[in-house]
Amino acid sequence: MSRQRLLVVAATAAEAAYVPPDLPLVITGLGKTAAAAGTARALAQMVDLSDLTVVNVGTAGALRDDLSGLFEPGVVLNHDISAAAVRALGYDPQECLVVGAGEMVLATGDVFVNDPVVRADLARRAHLVDMEGYAVAWTAAQFGVPARLVKHVSDNADSSANDWPAMVEASARELGRWLDQLLRDEG
Repeated sequence: MSRQRLLVVAATAAEAAYVPPDLPLVITGLGKTAAAAGTARALAQMVDLSDLTVVNVGTAGALRDDLSGLFEPGVVLNHDISAAAVRALGYDPQECLVVGAGEMVLATGDVFVNDPVVRADLARRAHLVDMEGYAVAWTAAQFGVPARLVKHVSDNADSSANDWPAMVEASARELGRWLDQLLRDEG
């Protein structure tokens, strides 16, 4: 059996600081637009997409108090789109994507969540929140490539999110360990 090819996608160099050096890595920048554009650019430049999996690694805010550590969500939501309005116009907003078998739900949006009201609203629909996962998964799907989202909780999507720069190092180490293990498991 041949080894699966990976393309690692991260929003920031800080989140990707411990990605194994032999893996191809794309740093997209923050937010859905940058994530979609960066992922699309990388995939469009590849000659062969067969056996490729896009792995989006990064930090996430916990929308529920009992969550910490590393997660691989099975569902990702585009939380800041007016899905009902778009659907009423006769279009499918595709605001919910299945990306794996896990029960964890990741909400992606361009809103940096540190407000308790926003957090409570999102917690009714999701477990984690980030700013890139949905865009990376959606873009990979447009190219016919599977995506895996791997997120490490860096904060509680509350005022602690303001300390993200101080927390990202620990998350980056855990994400790097996860990728190292994935390579060993497939090696």
